[in-house]
Amino acid sequence: MPSRSRLRDWAEYLAARLALFLLAWTPRPCAEILAQVFMRALQAAVPRLRRTALRNLELAMPELEPQRRERIVAGMFRSLARMAVVFARLPRLDHRNISEWIRYDGFEHFRQALARRRGVLFAAAHLGNWELSAYAHGLLAGPMHIVVRPLDNPLLDRLVETRRTLRGNRIIPKKHAARAVLKALRENRAVGILIDQNAAPEEGVFVDFFGLKACAGTAFARLAARSGATVIPGFALWCEGERRYVLRFYPPVEISGDVQRDTQRLHALLESVIREYPEQWLWIHRRWKTRPPGEPPLY
Repeated sequence: MPSRSRLRDWAEYLAARLALFLLAWTPRPCAEILAQVFMRALQAAVPRLRRTALRNLELAMPELEPQRRERIVAGMFRSLARMAVVFARLPRLDHRNISEWIRYDGFEHFRQALARRRGVLFAAAHLGNWELSAYAHGLLAGPMHIVVRPLDNPLLDRLVETRRTLRGNRIIPKKHAARAVLKALRENRAVGILIDQNAAPEEGVFVDFFGLKACAGTAFARLAARSGATVIPGFALWCEGERRYVLRFYPPVEISGDVQRDTQRLHALLESVIREYPEQWLWIHRRWKTRPPGEPPLY
């Protein structure tokens, strides 16, 4: 990968700071409109994002009419705009106002898991508002660990990391994360890991995902089996009727120790939730990029 220029890093950083300032300090209705404008500008500047989203929907949901796929992609960008508004305002969210933005559903699953004292692994995804879910949980239930891949722009990475750790959450870099994750679980901590990204063949197994073979990382299933931690799928999903997010914890997923079977079980549940909330998944990621040997590329 070619090295990034310092000028590009600073340009991206200053643009992000300006956008966050505007979204944080304008009235919420205006901020939501402004965020939509930013998303339209992003689509115009990087047209491949929309093309990738439509291609993913064509692969995953071929039964849908083209107009329906277009509406889902439009809804996804609206979801990203909502997420941007919340991310801009994270430093101002505390116990006094967090309920205006999010509430729990299924918190008993987490409470019961902690009582086992084997730690909790949250199976998360780029679905709904994954930044707010970790932030709110750290605020309301106690600090947790989150596994992330550092951003390519170090200036933006520091900015994002500062906000992610505002309420005591701790960052575990994705590369070589196993030891830190296992240590946190032994201390009966909660650890959140995003499981929905494409994996390289040497890091994953092929599972059925929307009727297609998708290469899914095996690290999550291996850590769950080795630690004995309770695995809870959790997503912060937008509820239009309430005009806020619902941080929904699903019942624990049984881990058998069979990496293939466990990874498939997790992705089957994830698929069912995405089908229920298709506008809230990050369709711009080339999820089916890695193909089984002998298969042609899909993108």
